[in-house]
Amino acid sequence: MEKKELQPVKEYNENKFTKRILFKSSESVVFVLNFMPGQELPKHQHPGSELFVLVTDGSGIVTINGEDTLLVKDDVISCEGEEHFSFKNTGDTPTSLYAVLSKIPSEDYAQKI
Repeated sequence: MEKKELQPVKEYNENKFTKRILFKSSESVVFVLNFMPGQELPKHQHPGSELFVLVTDGSGIVTINGEDTLLVKDDVISCEGEEHFSFKNTGDTPTSLYAVLSKIPSEDYAQKI
C-alpha cells in the first residue's frame, strides 16, 4: 500500500493550470488538476481510456462533446475516452479536480505539467 496526502499537490500557479501526479501504474494514473479563476484545460480526448473526476475545491464548467455542465465541490463525473473534454474555472476561487485516468493511451498523459 502507498498513502499520499492530497493537500500538498493542490499547487496553484497564477500563469497556468497545474497537474500533479499522485499515483502511476502501467495502465492508470491518478492526478490533481489545479486552476486559478479563469484558467482552463483545452478540449482534448483520452482515446481508449476512461476518466473519472471529483471536484475537491471550487467550481467550473466542464464541456463534454459540446455540452456544458456546471461542476461544484463534491461533484463526480465519468467520461469515456472518445468524448471531447474541457474544463474552465468559472468561479472566483481556486478549483482542484482529482482525476483517475484508466488505461492511459500513452506516457504523455501521465506527466507532471
